[in-house]
Amino acid sequence: MNGTMISNTLIDRLANARLVVAFTGAGVSAESGVATFRATDGLWSRFKPEELANVQAFLANPQMVWEWYQARRDVILNARPNPGHIAIAELEELVPKVSVITQNIDGLHAAAGSSEVIELHGTIRKNFCQSCGKRYDDDALLTVEDVQRCGCGGMIRPQVVWFGENLPEDAVTLAEERSIAASVFLSIGTSSVVYPAAGLPLIAREYGAYLVEVNPEETPLSHSMHETIRLASGEALPEIVARLRTLKSA
Repeated sequence: MNGTMISNTLIDRLANARLVVAFTGAGVSAESGVATFRATDGLWSRFKPEELANVQAFLANPQMVWEWYQARRDVILNARPNPGHIAIAELEELVPKVSVITQNIDGLHAAAGSSEVIELHGTIRKNFCQSCGKRYDDDALLTVEDVQRCGCGGMIRPQVVWFGENLPEDAVTLAEERSIAASVFLSIGTSSVVYPAAGLPLIAREYGAYLVEVNPEETPLSHSMHETIRLASGEALPEIVARLRTLKSA
């Protein structure tokens, strides 16, 4: 099924689901005012993300890379979960288990109340030492203007996955396990072009999940979906939750 309508089939599938996976991308965060990774302005508009989000750039000019991430943090720390984030969290009241697999680094799913959030690309809200790996989760670092040094002498960097780095193995493993076990797999606000993350919906379908895309735009995986909903997540997801709540209370 394609279009702006939400099918009764989806609501019925959710009502009988054991595990629902919400797989989210930048489109969900954009509704909270968090620009997509490539949307830059002002001073940063002359840089490509690939020029800043990699280890070589950090080692060559750590202060510049740190300042770029601090500018992004300033936006994220002032952002709030939108109706899409909140609806995903509210699903936990209606189905036995909901697992959020996200490519976003802003922490808004956890802020909305989702209990299991698998962060494939890390989180901008934490840091670690580039040299020894020691974690620095103190919130005070999120507003510090200058790059900091670890006790070992190494430089402290954001806990995000940079170009050329592997996704965290434990997160990938758990994401694959949840995709295999999913009864319903919701692909929400993601362009479905970045692998290996973009392969998760196909894994879910192979193992019998009902596959649904919530995205105003068509994606390369749209043809693989059982159902596509051409609405923004903040519009579609609250309606899905409301209809499921009505069905459950009948």
